[in-house]
Amino acid sequence: MATLKTNTLTGTTTAGSIAVTGEGNSTTTNLQQGLTKNWVNFNQTSTPAARDSFNTASFTDQDTGKVYVNFTNNMANANFCVTTQGGRDVDYIIGTRQNENATNQYRITSTNNPYGGASQSYVDTDSAFCQCNGDLA
Repeated sequence: MATLKTNTLTGTTTAGSIAVTGEGNSTTTNLQQGLTKNWVNFNQTSTPAARDSFNTASFTDQDTGKVYVNFTNNMANANFCVTTQGGRDVDYIIGTRQNENATNQYRITSTNNPYGGASQSYVDTDSAFCQCNGDLA
């Protein structure tokens, strides 16, 4: 068995592009495309504070239940994908809308009723988890 140790991987055709052959040798995947470009575990109550994160510069607390997650390194465009999860209990839901993404940030919202309706309102949650996939600038 051989061991490969390196600090840098560089593509032979394009420096920033590494192709990985999939199972069965039938497809290839661009390594950079498959990497998570941002993730954060944070408390939204009071002043939002990250427990741990990657490529998260800061938060902009817009209002109760509404927070912008600001990138350290911007995305290439606003067409990235954000996945969210969290809440204080089973009746809380966290989400985001594509049309509120920008190259430097995305907004998440927290509500107390995942089923909508008249009783739904914005709330700050103590457990928010987000990750972002797409192209870095």
